[in-house]
Amino acid sequence: MTTRDLYEVLGIAKNATESDIKAAYRKMALKYHPDRNPNNKEAEEKFKEAAYAYEILSDDGKKRQYDQFGHAGTSHAGAGQHGFDGQSMNMDDIFEAFGDIFGGVFGASTKKKGGKSGPAAQQGHDLHKEVTIELKDSYLGVKHEVSYYHFVSCDICNGAGTSIGTKVDRCSQCKGHGQVQYQQGFFLFSQSCTGCAGKGYNIAHPCPACNGQCRTQKYEKFTITIPEGIEQDSELRVAKKGDAGVYGGPSGDLFVKIKILPDKKFKRVGNDLVCNILLTYPQLVFGCQIEIESINGVKELLKIPKGCPVSEKIVVSGKGFNSPRSAYRGNLVAITQCQIPKKISAQAKELLMSYAQYADVAEEADNSILGFFKKFLG
Repeated sequence: MTTRDLYEVLGIAKNATESDIKAAYRKMALKYHPDRNPNNKEAEEKFKEAAYAYEILSDDGKKRQYDQFGHAGTSHAGAGQHGFDGQSMNMDDIFEAFGDIFGGVFGASTKKKGGKSGPAAQQGHDLHKEVTIELKDSYLGVKHEVSYYHFVSCDICNGAGTSIGTKVDRCSQCKGHGQVQYQQGFFLFSQSCTGCAGKGYNIAHPCPACNGQCRTQKYEKFTITIPEGIEQDSELRVAKKGDAGVYGGPSGDLFVKIKILPDKKFKRVGNDLVCNILLTYPQLVFGCQIEIESINGVKELLKIPKGCPVSEKIVVSGKGFNSPRSAYRGNLVAITQCQIPKKISAQAKELLMSYAQYADVAEEADNSILGFFKKFLG
């Protein structure tokens, strides 16, 4: 082989690190690779020379022998760690031994040592389902039925994909690789194996129930528990309820997204349950106690203070939504509104007009405009 200094071949110093040696060899190998230099005998020799230098200098024992005895030390070492020496360099051996150095630049230019004896287990897909519930259900929590189609492991072949008493055959054409390689000169080519359609195996006797797919589709119903206090667009994860795995792989999960319908009387603000309450003008002026029915049907007593303004928030502590992520519970918040009747009796009208004559004049506030009274329109 070469009689040149091996450090000189790779263009590195004697104190070069392992990564320096590898980087230098990769640079030389890419430069003189046969795919880039077709029918170039000189480039082929330089390619082999660089491979030989890397073979020696990348091995600590070989490197010590070479540093002490020069090329004579390499002859004592015999074949290198990858099974070839300086006198018998084979291009196929180089590609197989140092293929990782090229980083896939030249595609499938290395040989695989092993092949698949059967299909590889794969995890099943996660599935997603959307469920719609009432606001009341999100307040109380509810059990809800979920129905959907998904893949389950074939119960005839137990997920093997083969008929009972048979097994998967390793492809004899590609030896389980799924690809076949052939060489033209220095060029290595790879293509999908036609004997197994690139799978690396064949199922000569597929299971009649699943046709060799190891899974069948099934329509399933089951009940999930939606916890109280759940929020809009929350997702519940139901483990192992997605698609079954392929050829023994684990099942995926089912993710259930929760959609909550708006309610006519109540709404959620944070963890508070909010509603409006209609009060008469006398109730706001004199104050009162009223009873309302909350979203869960429970009666709650509210105390309206004297002189209560419109849009005042009356709070009942701890009667709101439960927080799924903490021990905190929101409040029931009732917002006061004044009920203005569009029609009133003659007697009520007379009393109201009489009251208007004696009512105190409104005081102007910082954020309001005080109007000057002229006359009633009714």
